[in-house]
Amino acid sequence: MATEQKAKLEQQLWNIANTLRSNMDADDFRDYILGFIFYKYLSTKMDLYANEILKPDGLTFKELEGHKQEAEYMEAVKDAALDKLGFFLKPSELFSELAHRGNAGGKNNFILGDLAKVLTNIEQSTMGSESEEDFGNLFADLDLTSHKLGKSETDKNELIVKVLVHLDEIDFDIENTESDVLGDSYEYLIGQFASGAGKKAGEFYTPQQVSSVLAQLVTVGKDQLKSVYDPTCGSGSLLLRVAKEVKDVSAFYGQEKNPTTYNLCRMNMIMHDVHYKRFDIKNEDTLERPQHIDQRFEAIVANPPFSAQWSASPLFMSDDRFSAYGKLAPSSKADFAFVQHMVHQLADNGTMAIVLPHGVLFRGGAEGHIRKYLIKDKNYLDAVIGLPANIFYGTSIPTCILVLKKDRNKDAERSRSVLFIDASQHFEKVKTQNMLRLEDISKIITTYENRNSEEKYSHLAPLTEIAENDYNLNIPRYVDTFEEEDAVDLASITIELRELAELEKTTNSTIESFCKELGIETPF
Repeated sequence: MATEQKAKLEQQLWNIANTLRSNMDADDFRDYILGFIFYKYLSTKMDLYANEILKPDGLTFKELEGHKQEAEYMEAVKDAALDKLGFFLKPSELFSELAHRGNAGGKNNFILGDLAKVLTNIEQSTMGSESEEDFGNLFADLDLTSHKLGKSETDKNELIVKVLVHLDEIDFDIENTESDVLGDSYEYLIGQFASGAGKKAGEFYTPQQVSSVLAQLVTVGKDQLKSVYDPTCGSGSLLLRVAKEVKDVSAFYGQEKNPTTYNLCRMNMIMHDVHYKRFDIKNEDTLERPQHIDQRFEAIVANPPFSAQWSASPLFMSDDRFSAYGKLAPSSKADFAFVQHMVHQLADNGTMAIVLPHGVLFRGGAEGHIRKYLIKDKNYLDAVIGLPANIFYGTSIPTCILVLKKDRNKDAERSRSVLFIDASQHFEKVKTQNMLRLEDISKIITTYENRNSEEKYSHLAPLTEIAENDYNLNIPRYVDTFEEEDAVDLASITIELRELAELEKTTNSTIESFCKELGIETPF
């Protein structure tokens, strides 16, 4: 039933999103529709929680305004809500109230000013409280004065009212704590926007199939985690995916450079009912200004921007994240800088999995030096997994996953080898995109978990073999996927060629006789 409910809700939300589509590009209407859904979610949570704590007094939340003890009750509800939910809304500020006000009497009643105040009030309600940082500027990208909403104020208002009214008609079923239908539907919308956003998609979304592989890799053998961290967290999809693979994650940490995507990540966390005290997302450049530098995490996942530029400042040679290696990743390719950063923050009992372009496996120079240090000196590399090409939005390049662990030496057998998996040919083509199927993902995880060697798919390479290859990790050096072509039957081909030659003679003779009858020259 939850699957049917989820599919229905996804379709409803996507239909409403398309109300905005004709007015603006994908990035813009994404910010509006996700912002309004989030506002409705907060309103519903506020109303449900307030009604619950007012029940012993025989009151509902909407009855408080105008009540003779309004100030007393409102203050008590606000204090409780700030602790439990992290924010506060008055009854007159609830989503349903504004939607009704905007459409009262079937007219286009002006509510843009009130809506702007409410969104500001949500953020201001948290000032001075523990949740202030988690809710600050959450609605910064929801500009109700933008000309993209319409030429006139009336046009803008009409469009917004239409969207609010349609959203108000949908039951989010938040009271059902057994499922996360709304959170999953929100994630679905983010994915839909990513698929249509071209090159920009990688800034905020990792395809669910890839998220699933990364999440399962870092949770093998575990049913709960103290912490999970993503240094380039985007919309938070990877962090949330890890939570689906275990019974409990105590805390979520992330850092995101883009302010809009940072806001989206915090909304996504809250929409998935992750309490504000359990997540800590920062808006900063991870490599240049790391915000969780003194902490260590049990699981780390990342899909950083491929071969991004960074400063590679010589000052980083005294940074604990990089100093032991003796070299920095080149300024034109930050891939290994992200690896070094993640290794530094990985707990001794932790596992990290990072998606990178294939170049990290074989490029020389500083990258080759760092790669050798990680394998020979530290013995942290646990597995290299080759993925199919064209599975990421905005790029068709083939990618790989590096899995690193700090405690490999505890297992004598494991410590002597690195597992190579070539999953590049295991996928399904869906329209213009390649997709990992459930069986493809399962095969990757099972092979990693059991450390199996399988002809043309995986190979358990001893460290001595990697050393012989001068620490070049190019997968074809370890997994031979060459398919021998069928032998050519030269005798039968000779017979076929003779038959074709005879047929040509017969055909030419027929054409020649026709030409004579017509009194024209033959073409040969």
